[in-house]
Amino acid sequence: MAARRPTFADLGVPSALTRVLAANGVDSPFPIQAATLPDALAGRDVLGRGRTGSGKTYAFVLAVLTRLAATAKPKRAAGRPRALILAPTRELATQIHTVMAPLAQAVGLRTATVFGGVASGPQVTALRNGVDVLVACPGRLADLVDAGHARLDAIEITVLDEADHMADLGFLPVVRRLLDQTPRTGQRLLFSATLDAGVDVLVRRYLDKPVEHSVDTALSPVAAMTHHVLHVHAEDRFAVLVELTAAPGRTVVFTRTKRGAKALTRRLVTAGVPAVELHGNLAQAARTRNLRAFSDGDVRTLVATDIAARGIDVEDVALVVHADPPSEHKAYLHRSGRTARAGATGTVVTLMTAGQAAEVQELTRKAGIKATTTRLRPGDPLLHTLAPGERVLIPQPTASPESAAPISNGRSQRKPQSTNSGRGRRTGAKPAAASTRHAPAETVAAQPRSGGAAAFSARARAGRRGGR
Repeated sequence: MAARRPTFADLGVPSALTRVLAANGVDSPFPIQAATLPDALAGRDVLGRGRTGSGKTYAFVLAVLTRLAATAKPKRAAGRPRALILAPTRELATQIHTVMAPLAQAVGLRTATVFGGVASGPQVTALRNGVDVLVACPGRLADLVDAGHARLDAIEITVLDEADHMADLGFLPVVRRLLDQTPRTGQRLLFSATLDAGVDVLVRRYLDKPVEHSVDTALSPVAAMTHHVLHVHAEDRFAVLVELTAAPGRTVVFTRTKRGAKALTRRLVTAGVPAVELHGNLAQAARTRNLRAFSDGDVRTLVATDIAARGIDVEDVALVVHADPPSEHKAYLHRSGRTARAGATGTVVTLMTAGQAAEVQELTRKAGIKATTTRLRPGDPLLHTLAPGERVLIPQPTASPESAAPISNGRSQRKPQSTNSGRGRRTGAKPAAASTRHAPAETVAAQPRSGGAAAFSARARAGRRGGR
């Protein structure tokens, strides 16, 4: 007889938090949570390794809140948080805070987020009013520390989430500068999908005899995820992509460049596939608005660069399409991790032309996955197998000359940038904003049958439904 799986209560999580978890449908720990929580709750430094979607967020959030709630509650000091969670992107910081906020409220703890791209005034005010747990991106936090709005000398627990992505983005110098200002006696929890050289430097410098738990790492096979490579003619790529994204279900499409993501979004919208874009050229308000539209189901296709490859936890992504094969295998794995999350199933499709065959073969080999390669043309029955359901297209007028641009081949002649493509809305989803000459360049979605872009923008500004 199989051993009984431990509950959160068995692991030491207090009832005030388990009740909130249960109310949100979180009833039993994932392997990374069951492995790391006992050591984290005992105050040990922990190195947790697990692929994206493995449940790392709850692992460290529950540890931080449980430990802070169990100690005497000092009066909150202005600008001196008790716990710090560092995340590489604004979207990931927001996601962590969304997960943590109701749990923190249940145990009487106050939380706040700090990241760039938005006005710093509200963040300064939150710090001045006193914060127990601060979720921050390194750059903005360093600015606030330098300006005297925040001090890190009262930090009891520090968490580094997606540490390898911070290394990839070049954040390690500022991360080290921030960690140097936290007490050496404080607890440190580091979570990462991989343990590359940059991350190893952090481990050796800042973690004291860490307990390492490797569960479902980046190269672990995901039984519920199937991989396909579609060998297509260059002139057929867009038509095949439309067939995939016009089916019911939520899809994330990745491209290599920001320009490619914008152009592809507009082409999809013009072809009748409602889509929004997500990349680094967007203002934070537009990024938040577009991600909310995708998360809420107003739009079912997200076209993105690698900004969305990690940490963006949107439920029920059925399909990931690499419109541009990524440049290296880690990017492939993290992009693909947008589907088959938390035990769900998912499909990953890479579009490949003849000139990309050797590159894609090497990519999949290094990623340790076995993909089924198929030569096909538009209309092939396999496309309905990969993305089942009735296709629904809502054609729109051409948005701009840019919308006629081809899908990027990933070899921009000037400044290659990481881009991803998003998937269109399916049957039953509400149409979203149109990509028209009058629509903001930062928000490109399909126009409703009535109401137009202004109606969608108003709904988005109002935050009609909260995105994750």
